[in-house]
Amino acid sequence: MSTLKGAAAYGRGASAYARVGVESGVMSASPHQLIVMLFDGAQGAIRAARIHMQAGNTAEKGKSISKALDIVNNGLLAALDTEKGGEIAERLGSLYDYISRLLLSANLHNDQESLDQAESLLDDIASAWREIGNTGAQD
Repeated sequence: MSTLKGAAAYGRGASAYARVGVESGVMSASPHQLIVMLFDGAQGAIRAARIHMQAGNTAEKGKSISKALDIVNNGLLAALDTEKGGEIAERLGSLYDYISRLLLSANLHNDQESLDQAESLLDDIASAWREIGNTGAQD
């Protein structure tokens, strides 16, 4: 019994340590790095959703897709500055809206193709965003 309690305590400690690491990373990140972190989080949630979808685990699939939706809508979309970003920001906003609809369809209909398309679009945007960061670091 004490072994189980020790394992549970270790799990809570490891989880707390991971949260502190993430929080420290967020606190020290540049605005560009924060957006990269959002892309990474959304992509990770979509990968998890795919695994749960293939395993038939509906509840966990829904949680993972909800996490991806939250990141896209309340992170990436909310971070857009249409005044400074102009047409590019507006187009990204439309694209994020489309990605959200794909994620909703994937969740409602167990549609792996919609999930794949959402992931592919996010991958394309994320790689372009990372490239911008690499270019800026060299200047």
